[in-house]
Amino acid sequence: MPVNFDLNDLYAFRALVEYGNFRLAAESICLSQSALSRRIEKLESALGIKLFQRTTRRVTLTLYGQTFAERSDQLLANVELVLADINKVGQDRVGLVTVATVPSAAYYFMPDVIRRFQVRYPRVRVKIIDSSAGNVIEAVVSGQADFGICFAKNLQPNIEFLPLVGDAYVAACRRDHPIASKKSLTWREFYQHDYVGLDKTSGNRNLLDKMLENITPERASICETRHVTTMLGMVEAGVGIAAVPAMSMPTSEHSLLTHLPLTDPVVKRTVGLIRRSGRMQSYVAAELEKLITEQYHVG
Repeated sequence: MPVNFDLNDLYAFRALVEYGNFRLAAESICLSQSALSRRIEKLESALGIKLFQRTTRRVTLTLYGQTFAERSDQLLANVELVLADINKVGQDRVGLVTVATVPSAAYYFMPDVIRRFQVRYPRVRVKIIDSSAGNVIEAVVSGQADFGICFAKNLQPNIEFLPLVGDAYVAACRRDHPIASKKSLTWREFYQHDYVGLDKTSGNRNLLDKMLENITPERASICETRHVTTMLGMVEAGVGIAAVPAMSMPTSEHSLLTHLPLTDPVVKRTVGLIRRSGRMQSYVAAELEKLITEQYHVG
């Protein structure tokens, strides 16, 4: 016999048994009276029996309803016990999840995700390998990392890429810099100012060189760094401005730093989750990956 009701219908039934009144029962489980009534009618229709005798003042169980109440209480108790056991298994899980990620994505994605993950799995440690895009890909290919977060760049055929967010490059500057009052900045205007650049080992540098091959800077960078986070430190110190992914910028409440869009052209990258094809993930690695994709996946 197919079951044409669900647990919510059983909880509605239990509330009505307990209170004997549609209004009070509905309030106890945060439903409207009409919604509660529909759940009871659905349950009676699925069972093919009358569960309640209804009067103007009171709702009482029929003989069949009394029998069903005993059985449904046992069923709900068993379900709640199983759910409690599953939760305990989650709380008791131990292990290590290793995530390789470019630093800007680590700053943007990971703090909130790890905070929520630790609530669910307090005994699981998370290791972050924050490095260049090339090193992130290598860590995933070699199996050093369970999965990675980086932008799509020369990925090998055995690497799967799941897009998460689009990310445009912006001009980072101090709030007291002359460009801070502008609404946007072209790349040609950007290169007219003292700026901090990235060295050629950086995936961001390679992407920008490719996208801006028709624009020749009027001056060389003041200095070069390998990581965007170091660039932002230079900008904050007043060394110059910098072209950085928007996701690497601190919050808008930052006391010293701000940013504005870079145009002509607008340069974007897609940041995504990478994993090695065919690799079996551990349960906790899959759970951390699921938290990230649920919050950020664009597809």
